[in-house]
Order: sequence, then C-alpha cells, then structure tokens
Amino acid sequence: MNKNEEQAAFTKLGELNQRRQEEINAAAATDLPKTYPMNELVKALHPATQYLKVTEIIDHGPDAKSFVFAPDKDKGTTKLATFQPGQYISLRLHIGDSYVTRPYAIRSTPLQAKEGKYVLTMKLVNGGFVTPYIWKNWQVGTTVAASGPAGELFYEPLRDGKNIVAIAGGSGITPFYSMAQAILENTLDVNLTILYGSRRHDNILLGDELQGIAEQTNRVKLVNVLSDEEVPGFEHGFISKDLIEKYAPAADYSIFISGPSVMYQFVMKEVAQLHLAPGRVRHELNGNTAAPDQFAGYPAEAKGKTFSMTVITRDQSKTIPAAANESLLIALERAGIIAPSMCRSGICSACRSQVLDGHTFTPTEFDHRRAADREFGYVNTCVAYPTSDLTLKVPVHDYANQFG
Repeated sequence: MNKNEEQAAFTKLGELNQRRQEEINAAAATDLPKTYPMNELVKALHPATQYLKVTEIIDHGPDAKSFVFAPDKDKGTTKLATFQPGQYISLRLHIGDSYVTRPYAIRSTPLQAKEGKYVLTMKLVNGGFVTPYIWKNWQVGTTVAASGPAGELFYEPLRDGKNIVAIAGGSGITPFYSMAQAILENTLDVNLTILYGSRRHDNILLGDELQGIAEQTNRVKLVNVLSDEEVPGFEHGFISKDLIEKYAPAADYSIFISGPSVMYQFVMKEVAQLHLAPGRVRHELNGNTAAPDQFAGYPAEAKGKTFSMTVITRDQSKTIPAAANESLLIALERAGIIAPSMCRSGICSACRSQVLDGHTFTPTEFDHRRAADREFGYVNTCVAYPTSDLTLKVPVHDYANQFG
C-alpha cells in the first residue's frame, strides 16, 4: 500500500467513525429490550418446566383415573403450552428419596389447552412405584411439575398419509383419544381407525367415551379387540397383520402404536409383514421392560445379577447397586440421583449418558442411538441394562427444585 492509498484508507475510516457516532447520537435514549418476541414464543411453545395444579379427579373404575390440570399461577405458569394431538408431558415427582419422571400422553386437545386445561388418564400399576403414590396422595389442589409437550406420535402432513391406523393397548389409548376428539372439534384433518386391544369387554378404558366420538363423525372408527373372551360385535384375539389389513383403508396410511412393551413386541412383528414405507410406523411405549433377557443378544451370564455402578456427575461420584433386570435409569432413581429423562422408551435421548467403563445391553428394538453414540459409549439410560460393573457419566440438570 503506497502513501496515497494509506491516506485514503485513514480518511475512509474516519468517515465511518463519524457516521457511527452520528447514528449513536441520533438513537432513542431508551433501554435495549430485555426480551424478544421470538424468544418469548419459544418459551411459550417449549417451556422447560410447567407448573400444574389438579382441579378435578375422574374415576374410571377401580384401576384408572383421569386428572384434570390447570396452570399453577402461584408458581409462575400462566398458560399451558399447546401441543400436537398424540404428544405427552413428563411429570417430575419427588417420592421419598427418589426423583423420578413419568411420561403421560395428554388425553385432552390443543383447543382445551388454550382454555387452560390438560387431562391425563392413568391406569394403576399394582406393585408399581409411581401410580400407587399418585392414587394415595393426589387430590384436588395438588401441584406438580412437568415438562413441555414432547413426542413424535402425531400427524405430520409432510410425512404421514391422511389415514392413520392407531394400535393401542391399555392406557396407550390416550394419545388416540386426543386425536379423535381433535377430529371431532375439526382441528385435526385426518381419518383415524383405532384398533384397541383389551382383555375383556367390561374393562375397556374410555371405551364409552370413544364410542361416543365415533358415533358423531365418520372420520373416527373404533375397533375393540378382546384377548380373553369372545363377545358379539368385538374382534377376538390379538392385533395381527390380518386384522390390520381387514380394517386398514385402501388409501395410503400410517401406523401409530401406543401401549405396553409386550404388545409392541408382538405388533411390530405383524406390522413388519405389511412392508410400509420408511417413516410410516411410529410408536410410544408405556414404561420400561423388566425382562431384558428375553431379547436377542442378551448375555446369559448377566441374568439375575446385581452389579456395582459408579456414577459421575460433574466432579462428584457415587457407587450404587444396579440390578441386571432394571434399566440404568431406575438404578439412578432408586439411589436418589437426579438424572435427566423424559420419554423412558429410548426415543428422545434426554437421558443420554456415557459409559466410561464396563458393559451394558440395549435391546435392538429400543435402540435409537446415533452411530457416533454407539461408537463413543453413549447410552440412553432408560433402555440400557447393566451386564457388568460399570462407570457412568451422567449430565447434570439444575432442576432439583422443579420436582413436585
């Protein structure tokens, strides 16, 4: 750069500085905004935590209840996050020394959420940990912390056919109830065929309510399938390939599955024979499997054992027992360690942690990890089971005060 070019550059820089100062002097003397509309929208749609209050409890026989929630304004939640019919929220509960989460599909609709109402329907799990606590302790006025809505079990027009075949078992009917009700409200534009597996005709959760919806619209069809008895007007047996083909529409369709893992294992073998396009089959499970040794590839020598698991969180470590037939997540919860989790079925990866030493087993059916996670020892603790002593590094989330 010669002298003339250097002088021109300095002159240009001086002009820019002068213009900058003029713009600063001309600016309004108001404070910069502390929040931005886009950030507020993200918080409203995807809140890290929602605080809810029970406003009504509805009994559905001896082993099922619906809990109606409103926002707990005393704790700062003024509106409920909207969602797609079929999604869930994860409740955060402090029971004894344990911090646990449980995902429950939202049975109500997005329209009702705008009116300040969520409905969760649960079945009592005899011998379980969470639902017996809820049955005993929850009443009108009880407050609880929850995540924002999550899950992939919803209609996406870029991915799904306009027709959905929903396969449900037990309380797995709740996401499809939300879809059916949204169709009736004319806020969901799909055709829904529900194949609903139950044991007996007199123990069908939300059966009358679903039938009432189906009678009001030709876009919702309900097929009850009974495993333990034969009753006129009901299908008998299990939800098989032949039964799906009997009721599936002639047009293109997607299959959504929600229910216990034992049902999922059977149904997925049947669905595989339909040879649907990739992405047209999705599922959500109710709870963990307690029998990992039933899956292919499980090391027989680990069955029935209890291992030692050293858990590292930041710069702290704690050694705890880990039973071979329970997931790493359950071991963490039993030990009172606050560990991240949401879906509890291996899909969302919220519980992703790193195995530094030792071995675990994840059933192929529930292994949704990326290839890189497998290579570098990361597991989803909700579907990973210990098969040796191990060391686990768990990410820490500062939400201990967000557990009810």
